[in-house]
Amino acid sequence: MKNFICTTCGVQYEPSPAPPTECRICNEERQYVNPKGQAWTTLEDLQKSGQYKNDVRYEEKRLHSLTTTPGFGIGQTAYLVQEPGFNLLWDCITYLDQETIDNIKQIGGIQAIALSHPHYYSTQAEWAEAFDAPIYIHEDDREWVQRPSGRIIYWSGESVEISAGLTLHRLGGHFKGGAVCHWKNGNEGKGILLTGDIIQVVQDQDWVSFMYSYPNLIPLPGEKVKQMADQIKDVSFNRLYNAFRRVVKNHAGERVQLSADRYIQAIQGTLFTT
Repeated sequence: MKNFICTTCGVQYEPSPAPPTECRICNEERQYVNPKGQAWTTLEDLQKSGQYKNDVRYEEKRLHSLTTTPGFGIGQTAYLVQEPGFNLLWDCITYLDQETIDNIKQIGGIQAIALSHPHYYSTQAEWAEAFDAPIYIHEDDREWVQRPSGRIIYWSGESVEISAGLTLHRLGGHFKGGAVCHWKNGNEGKGILLTGDIIQVVQDQDWVSFMYSYPNLIPLPGEKVKQMADQIKDVSFNRLYNAFRRVVKNHAGERVQLSADRYIQAIQGTLFTT
């Protein structure tokens, strides 16, 4: 029995004697099946290949990023947030080895893992077992968990504080249970919002956007984007990190509101004429 991993999205499945017939994560409109066909691997095979390593990079005070090189799956970045006596891994990456475990333990380990949405569930159970940590997933996305684990805490409602100064907010949008993490003490107390893909930093990093499907360019309704922006209007944050090392460095709360307004105007046909 093996825990097979989809090579396109990087999500690990529960043990089975043979690979699943399809990846449930990829085989719907928010993701895609590789045009060359469905392919599978395992964490053990990735480790034995000798091709991969994780880059643990200092981003700013009490914040590190984790990215696999060369890129695997979607290629997202996870973040390690450090509070006194409590380290949070925000989102997850597929590749994990002993070197990564040792490096993270040197900076305090991981006391909890929290996920923005199913595309980044990856090998979350492996990470949780390696660091003896719980996993926080909004209950609205329970159906997308492909490897069940007793370590998963399915939280409910619109927000939950998982440690002092670290609060998850369910905004929905990209996925019904799509969540962001507000780090109140980040950026020297000015506040940081970690968003995964729920709020996406665009090429012009003074702006963000919102999508139902990023690879297939399916937008969200304007009313949903307004609801998402309204939910964090009173959350104080100066900086915002997405899942691909793009950062709104200053006035991020204001920039999210302006971006939501621009998006809604575009969807409603009032921003431009073409």
